[in-house]
Amino acid sequence: MNYWLMKSEPDDVSVDDALAAPNATVPWTGVRGWQARNFMRNEMRVDDGVLFYHSSCAQPGIVGIARVASEPHPDPTQFDAKSPYYDPVSKPEKPRWVLVDVQVLRKTRNLTLSEMRSIPELADMLVLKKGNRLSVMPVEPQHWEAILKLLR
Repeated sequence: MNYWLMKSEPDDVSVDDALAAPNATVPWTGVRGWQARNFMRNEMRVDDGVLFYHSSCAQPGIVGIARVASEPHPDPTQFDAKSPYYDPVSKPEKPRWVLVDVQVLRKTRNLTLSEMRSIPELADMLVLKKGNRLSVMPVEPQHWEAILKLLR
């Protein structure tokens, strides 16, 4: 099993939006970074653990525990000319972008970025490294376990 941190802007899809969706599951659309796409396409598996992270907001942080609920499949927003995630180069017969469905298992308190920075066990977590702006990133098992203990 792998573990992931997946960032979403709460104005696009919040943890509450996901919980209100059928089966508390949302498609993780709009990922347009190559490395983040490759993580979803090549390494994510159904039932992998996900830290649902709110970004680009007043208090960025982990706000939920989730799981990968589907295999990767084409992101339909790449074909929608009205979407901000439209990619005119991508074609249905050869899509460039994928998504996975993410099911929220529970909402948590907001474990803020600043709080995470204060926890020695998380010091080398990818999301805390300078310049890391990936929207999807792996989480080491020891970081996953430390975060779950903090969010009990």
